[in-house]
Amino acid sequence: MDAKSTIKIAVLDDYQNVARSMANWTAVDQKADVTIFHDHVASETAVIERLLPFQVVCVMRERTPLTRQVLSRLPNLKLIVSTGMRNASIDAVAAAELGITIKPTRYLGTGAPELTWGLLLAIARQITTENANLRANRWQTQIGTDLAGKTIGIIGLGNIGNKIAAIANVFDMHVIAWSENLTAEKAEAAGAKLVTKETLFKESDFITIHLVLSDRSRGIVQKSDLELMKPGAYFINTSRGPLVNEEALIEVLQENKIAGAAVDVFDTEPLAADHPFRTLPNVLATPHIGYVTENTYKLFYGDTVLALESWLAL
Repeated sequence: MDAKSTIKIAVLDDYQNVARSMANWTAVDQKADVTIFHDHVASETAVIERLLPFQVVCVMRERTPLTRQVLSRLPNLKLIVSTGMRNASIDAVAAAELGITIKPTRYLGTGAPELTWGLLLAIARQITTENANLRANRWQTQIGTDLAGKTIGIIGLGNIGNKIAAIANVFDMHVIAWSENLTAEKAEAAGAKLVTKETLFKESDFITIHLVLSDRSRGIVQKSDLELMKPGAYFINTSRGPLVNEEALIEVLQENKIAGAAVDVFDTEPLAADHPFRTLPNVLATPHIGYVTENTYKLFYGDTVLALESWLAL
């Protein structure tokens, strides 16, 4: 490996300024110059200009896409360390063609289902509204929605969907599920009943989606699906924004065709300042924090450091 002065490592999108505190970077600092960026740049031109000097780029989830166009203009780049086992915003084919190695970190699967259930409870019991009312010296202005006896529809019964089904059963909810390859046996094993997509949207009081984003799943929820929902039903998305037609969801919410939505993920992140999700009264929106937990970050940055130490030792 070259001398320290020639090894430059970029750590991107450390929004909370915690990368240093979540892992011990001493061994990496001894062999390389590490620059940690706390702000986010969106345009490809800005990303390229920022990353041009670096041999290594460490990315946090999908915050900064590394497309073929970006990667092809980074001649110095040799290694990408990406938090999590999969990152759809990195063009892995282009990276391989360009001789760029991608090293993933491990991932904790508890944060997203915990947040999903937190959002579900918050919209069902109007927690954020009542908290704001209490602070404004108002008392008991809303009536909460019971969970017991209600129907929750889960789109996707993978690792996270299974956890949601288990929690819903504890709350005495009726659990139904659908995905393109889901079988009745797998649904039953998870404590759910397999139904058609149409039935799920028609019968559910709460709908939550838990699918991996792919070419097949992109836009799997369209306006025609959302318009099947009950007027008193809620839609929850803590998976990926592009799974749902965002414009259609906004229209349905603006027209009050459903009771509301809880959304942690968006088509474009960070969310634009004038985005309707910031102001719609029937939306509870959070800034993609499903994986933003202490234990997850310690694993992410700890594994990032281990990957860097291994690469620097070559």
